[in-house]
Amino acid sequence: MVKITGVNFTENGKIYYFSPGKDSDKYVKGMGVIVETARGLEYATIVQPLGEVAEERIVPPLKPVVRIASARDLETVRRNKERKPEAMKAAQEKIEKHKLNMKLIDCDFAFDGAKVVFFYSAPSRVDFRELVKDLSAHFKMRIELRQIGIRDEIKMIGGIGACGRECCCSACLPDFKKVTIKMAKTQNLSLNPSKISGLCGRLMCCLAYENDYYADAGRHIPKVGTEVGTPDGRGMVVNVNMLKMQVRVKIEDKKKDIVMYHDYPVEQVKFKCPRIEEGDEEENIEEK
Repeated sequence: MVKITGVNFTENGKIYYFSPGKDSDKYVKGMGVIVETARGLEYATIVQPLGEVAEERIVPPLKPVVRIASARDLETVRRNKERKPEAMKAAQEKIEKHKLNMKLIDCDFAFDGAKVVFFYSAPSRVDFRELVKDLSAHFKMRIELRQIGIRDEIKMIGGIGACGRECCCSACLPDFKKVTIKMAKTQNLSLNPSKISGLCGRLMCCLAYENDYYADAGRHIPKVGTEVGTPDGRGMVVNVNMLKMQVRVKIEDKKKDIVMYHDYPVEQVKFKCPRIEEGDEEENIEEK
């Protein structure tokens, strides 16, 4: 096991592991620290003060937490945030000047002020060499343009989902997780794309939240259309409730020429255990 401190660089962003510094006994969740990265010194927020993880989960080399952020460091971070609106406006004007087919999403100033990264989305590759020259002359620092996918765009911008709450990717998910169309089938959801897609047009992240429960429940409950035995005779399943573990069964009495519908707990019906289906079409939500 390796001792680590977990930090993120953006709110609800991905958690990165660093080697605890000399002041690790003072770390608390939410504290600002300065860490050493491949891009130089960066400001980060502690989300896991001290912990241990398996060595195979570490991407070497494990860089250190340099120090707890001082008042001067926090002032630098504040100034960098204040510069963003003006930088976005200037960059958008340059993009329009060069008539480039790209959508500016966000920008991020390096902690030391030596570089600014602009995030954008575009339907195809963009030749931005002239744009970089103009931006370098305007900001007098290194410029980096980074293209991102539609999911990362929504994560940065945020928005309100179909449920009326903030999108999970921007509110509470540090990483995108694998979501498949099979999850929607397992939960008996409509396969209408407009019903199971998020603002990004991909499968909603929340499909994965209850999938384990529904997958397990599906192994112990008959499918719609299955013939089952009940205390009132044999019938056909017309509806299932996986949360209550109940089935609604249609029972026909041909002698009396009547049809009855009864709800039964799953333990009161007899049926063959459903076969676990595999190989359903899958869609990975992670952007490459």
